Amino acid sequence: MSLILQNITKHVTLTPAEEQLFLSKIEKHHFKAKSLLLNSGQVCKHSYFVNSGILRSFNINDNIVEHVLNFACGGWWIGDMYSLISQKPGNLFIEVLEDAEVVMLSKENQEQLYIEIPKLERFFRILTENSLVANQERLMDNLSLSAEERFEKFCKRYPSLIQKVPQKQIASYIGVTPEFFSKMKSRLLKK
Repeated sequence: MSLILQNITKHVTLTPAEEQLFLSKIEKHHFKAKSLLLNSGQVCKHSYFVNSGILRSFNINDNIVEHVLNFACGGWWIGDMYSLISQKPGNLFIEVLEDAEVVMLSKENQEQLYIEIPKLERFFRILTENSLVANQERLMDNLSLSAEERFEKFCKRYPSLIQKVPQKQIASYIGVTPEFFSKMKSRLLKK
């Protein structure tokens, strides 16, 4: 559990008693690759923290095309923010790509922790703000950068994933078809 406490310590300092209270409100689970933690149409009832492994969030459009929204590896949080906050059915799937150890914090326990440890409300506000900034930056990148530039940014943001994640999922994340991605990648390797 030290990785999640280290993650929290980046933004707030908990006392040993607060750490114990926090740890009493979370659940650690092991999931095999290809497990779905959340299905589109379900209400997201947990925030997920990745201790090890890789997760991704994605949706599937009416043409059965997957659109990868995020990846999360060790030390990262993931969830369907719309559904978690609104408690309405969401449109994201959360899938385990590589066997993972995941810490789950229920919405109910998170709200209770805000009352019992107000510093955690600050911590999750900072996470939400960082997520908002990253999503806005990604949206602007998709509007203004070339596919090659978006791939370069992906490589900088997720250096450990390039060899671990299927190319079609990287292509989806940067907003290109797998065929275009393959041609672009071989062009980049020739440079």
